[in-house]
Amino acid sequence: QVQLVESGGGLVQPGGSLRLSCVASGFDFNNYAMFWVRQGRGLGREWVSAINSDGAGTYTAPSVQGRFTISRDNAKNTLYLQMNSLTAEDTAVYYCAKGKTNNYNVGNDYLGQGTQVTVSS
Repeated sequence: QVQLVESGGGLVQPGGSLRLSCVASGFDFNNYAMFWVRQGRGLGREWVSAINSDGAGTYTAPSVQGRFTISRDNAKNTLYLQMNSLTAEDTAVYYCAKGKTNNYNVGNDYLGQGTQVTVSS
């Protein structure tokens, strides 16, 4: 079955950086787009970033544009999210999600358990 295991979350001060990782198993990682989705307390889920299966196409939400970078290592079945210049508004549970196809425009289906990111002084 599909398994997505996130890591790398934690408490960081405003202006700091974190790198999230997601190790995928149970499906052919090379053939699927991948996503980072977040949900802050009392808020709905937000697409943070997405990447096509070959890494050639990406999407980044305007709220994190220029600060967050998505990448993937298909040889390691691993998805990454480099987060820089973090603010309190970035505080949320961050989920890794599997795409429905190789193209992120089609959306996602499975989500991992999530990793908490808290930005606070």
